[in-house]
Amino acid sequence: MQNGIKHEAQQWGNDHGLEIDQHGIENIQIIKGPASLLYGSDAIAGVVNIQPNKILLPNSTKGEVNILGETNNDLLGVSAGISTRKQNWFYRGRLTYRDYADYKVPTDQINYENYIFNLHDNNLRNTAGNEADASFSIGFVGENITTETVFSNVNAKNGFFANAHGLEVRTSSIDYDRSNRDVDLPFHKVNHFKITNNTTVNLDNYTLHFDFGFQKNHIEEHSEPVPHGFMPTPPNPLERIFKKNTFTFNVRDAFKPNYKHDMVVGLNVEYQDNNIDGWGFLIPEYNRFTVGAFAYDQFEINSNLHFLGGLCYDYGFVDTKAYFDWFQSRVNNNDGSTSNVFLQRSKNKTVNFGNLSTSFGLSYIHNKTTYKVNVGRSFRMPLSSELASDGVNYHMYRYERGNINLDPEVSYQLDLDIEHSNDRFSIGVSPFVNIFDNYIYLNPTPNYYETLQIYEYTQAKVFRLGGELRANAAVSKQLLLNVSLEYVYSRQTSGPKEGFTLPFSPPLSTVLSVNYKLENLFFFKNPQFMADLRVTAAQEEIVPPEEKTAGYQVLNMSFLADLDVFKNNNPVEMRVKLNNVFDTKYFNHTSFYRLIDVPEAGRNVSVSFTIPF
Repeated sequence: MQNGIKHEAQQWGNDHGLEIDQHGIENIQIIKGPASLLYGSDAIAGVVNIQPNKILLPNSTKGEVNILGETNNDLLGVSAGISTRKQNWFYRGRLTYRDYADYKVPTDQINYENYIFNLHDNNLRNTAGNEADASFSIGFVGENITTETVFSNVNAKNGFFANAHGLEVRTSSIDYDRSNRDVDLPFHKVNHFKITNNTTVNLDNYTLHFDFGFQKNHIEEHSEPVPHGFMPTPPNPLERIFKKNTFTFNVRDAFKPNYKHDMVVGLNVEYQDNNIDGWGFLIPEYNRFTVGAFAYDQFEINSNLHFLGGLCYDYGFVDTKAYFDWFQSRVNNNDGSTSNVFLQRSKNKTVNFGNLSTSFGLSYIHNKTTYKVNVGRSFRMPLSSELASDGVNYHMYRYERGNINLDPEVSYQLDLDIEHSNDRFSIGVSPFVNIFDNYIYLNPTPNYYETLQIYEYTQAKVFRLGGELRANAAVSKQLLLNVSLEYVYSRQTSGPKEGFTLPFSPPLSTVLSVNYKLENLFFFKNPQFMADLRVTAAQEEIVPPEEKTAGYQVLNMSFLADLDVFKNNNPVEMRVKLNNVFDTKYFNHTSFYRLIDVPEAGRNVSVSFTIPF
């Protein structure tokens, strides 16, 4: 969520980063349990809520310049933002630009389909790119009303790893090692334009919240026009175009019927229209509509014991459009003859979904120990990609095939959180249990389309449990130690892969951290040194034909300080980070890069400055 609106782009591609400017964000809120029902059925696991920045006091102005540099991909970035308020009216604006070269990995070659690709200077060829963002908002603060309208645009061009398109790079005429900053084919361009309005009206004991949103997401994917199978040489490099428009309206009424209750009731409405173009196919054109009504209550039983409960009913439909290949393919008939036909990849089909989500919890505080328990039933509509994809997703190195007969996901969950803390020490544990009636996931099959493995969306009953253990200790005023451990166990209890875990399941992992506060030195004020060691176990619980992943240890270090360089002004914030200190070669089991023998990024030094004015 950003500014009260669910971010909507092309969710089928994990390679597509969030089209949100990372600079200028003051507060990110994580919402789980009954409160997540306020945000619709897609919040089946919770909400990452990027909240609006605080409004300035009357007759004030504040601004900052952010400068960022990174060594791994030679990134250079600059962002400048300013906010000003007169009496009732206020304005905000920000401009951001980032340019980066190819990423570096701690290996000089990869093995893809038994073919060795050498990497020049350890560069993942053609992974360079750039990003230009702009935003502006205007707002009004009155006695009983506060409103802000935000216009934002994120525009990026990113190269795809040249070897992502199978073995074609062997015969390509492009010199991918000519420069580590150029962006050659294949690449994609993303433009995300967003308008949001957040309005709050105070009426005695009622507070009305209105959120309006319009998002226009435009993605173009360009690749070398190379013939495949029965497809002749395409006429141009424009392989795919996705044009997705999303309209959102949310309304909430927060009120207190008495001093014991904090209640919220409301409605969320969303409509999507997705159009496609280009000579390649992955997902069809579709329309999607969802509407959900919810009620939430936080009841104070006493000062230390609170009850939280929520109900939400969601209804929606997905209307997919038919698509036929633009070229003919030869097919075998039942009588032994052959025909040349335009293969149909998707159908005109409307599927409807509706279901109830509920969640109830208790929060109790006793002798510096907090106890929280939540039980709930969640519901999620399938995405269009899960229902109707049928094509090559080169950026994920696989062929994806949807299933129009999928049922919505239904999950039953129990989660606990117990935390004890005092002035010097705290420890907490957060276990959870999930039972899915029909978990939707991409099932790896033993079949291949040319050199790409075919994955099929399927459903199965799934049992999951896991949790997080965390502890920290203040050894002294200067030294703080932290440790966290996380683990997830998954098991399919039905379907073709019964008895196996889920693909891309994270292994057992722990992080050991040290934070040491130094004395002021020269113009370094409030300096801090941090180091964290991530230890990840091997993942041997796999779904055939998935492969196992070895364990690894990665050390990261950071140095933070305020620079008192400008007299009579706020200090400059400096952050220096050194990731993967020993340039360790390792594979993240949850990453699709491991499928083509590409390790995680190598050593990286990141330096950033925030200069206020």
